[in-house]
Amino acid sequence: MTELRRVQEWLEERMPRLLEKYHVPGAAWGVLQGPDIVDGASGLLNTSTGVEATADSVFQIGSITKLWTATMVLQLVDEGRVDLDAPVRTYLPSFRIADEEAATRITVRQLLSHTAGFEGDVFTDTGVGDDCVEKYVECLRDVPQLFPPGERFSYNNAGYCVLGRLVEVLRDQPYDACLREHLFAPLGLTHAATGPYEAILFRAAVGHVETETGAGHQPAPVWAMARSNAPAGSMLAMRPRDLLTFARMHLDDGRAADGTPVLAPGTAGRMRAHQVDLPPLGLMGTSWGLGFERFDNANRTIVGHDGTTIGQSAFLRMVPEAGVAVALLTNGGDVVSLYRDVVGHVLSALAGTSLAELPVPPARPRRVDASRYAGTYSAEVFDLTVTQDDDGRIWIEQVPKGVFAEQLGGKVERTELVHYRDDMLIPLEPDRGMHMPHAFVGDDGAGRALYLHLGRVVRRAGA
Repeated sequence: MTELRRVQEWLEERMPRLLEKYHVPGAAWGVLQGPDIVDGASGLLNTSTGVEATADSVFQIGSITKLWTATMVLQLVDEGRVDLDAPVRTYLPSFRIADEEAATRITVRQLLSHTAGFEGDVFTDTGVGDDCVEKYVECLRDVPQLFPPGERFSYNNAGYCVLGRLVEVLRDQPYDACLREHLFAPLGLTHAATGPYEAILFRAAVGHVETETGAGHQPAPVWAMARSNAPAGSMLAMRPRDLLTFARMHLDDGRAADGTPVLAPGTAGRMRAHQVDLPPLGLMGTSWGLGFERFDNANRTIVGHDGTTIGQSAFLRMVPEAGVAVALLTNGGDVVSLYRDVVGHVLSALAGTSLAELPVPPARPRRVDASRYAGTYSAEVFDLTVTQDDDGRIWIEQVPKGVFAEQLGGKVERTELVHYRDDMLIPLEPDRGMHMPHAFVGDDGAGRALYLHLGRVVRRAGA
């Protein structure tokens, strides 16, 4: 029996119990080793209808879509139509943000590596027409610049919508059509959908959300987010096997399974190569490439991406040196714990590597003076206020705004933070199965942190 077959049997046996343990309604998985793919599924696509998940069920892949957007940009680079280090205005002369000087300097490479520096969590809904991405990019004119282009990493959904618009302009097609022609077709995908009108033709998963703590997960009232955010990850859905077909192309130096060239030789490797480091934030990678999240382990680098939409979460991990990839698609519950059990087992068995341990608060955190961290940090979708009480305890309060306020009903969350390491605090209690470190970076000129870094940079209000 091959090791891949042993992994398949382990997944088929364990997955039902793991779903029950972590309150995940349903999940589909796929594992690739060399030319071979095995897949399967367990649980329910929708707890209201009782429809069972199958290996051919389609789940939303969320921000894993960014790898598809990045791949289409690199196809244009291969064709000599895009220069990674040219300003994005070379291709989108109408690109505007609030900081005109930054807008003239931001490059395609900086958008791909999340180092462009402008506010990234902008979820403006500009309708469902084929011009929705164009209209979305026009709406960025008042979006603030948080730091100089190229200075640091800050995850940027809006930046990937700009890249999607770049693809549209140079291909003279809507983003969805570009996906189908330049990736779906050459890869031979059969169970992939660019939106709900295609997804409904398959067995499609419905996201499940918990509106109140302890109330249990219920089917989400909405299937997808706005089409205008499609290049960043609001619409794309597929089965694990099709996602792994895309991954295999990247592992096979840009060639589809039938030998069709999708990327030029060497391009896939350059996409995975190191571009920028991240603070040690846990679930997010240690560094980033051109689209790819990187997990720099001592023995082998793992690359991939995660995705989250309304009640659906997706994980893709690849170990290029071993020719191994694993995809896990889910529709609610404690998905981080499920991911660590499933993906951790697969990578250990087939690639001889492991997932890094998630950060946890120290058993006896030391008391610190939080005056450098205290204050309000403001973003498009929330305000975060850090305070220290008379007993020396540190608190962070999140007040949702905009689309987050609509989704969360204005619910304010208050969490205790404790010392983690220099200029980093960590929540005392886990959220969705993990403790996300909070990094305080920069200086506002008065000895206080200029930014709160949570994967996204959030700037101190008024600084």
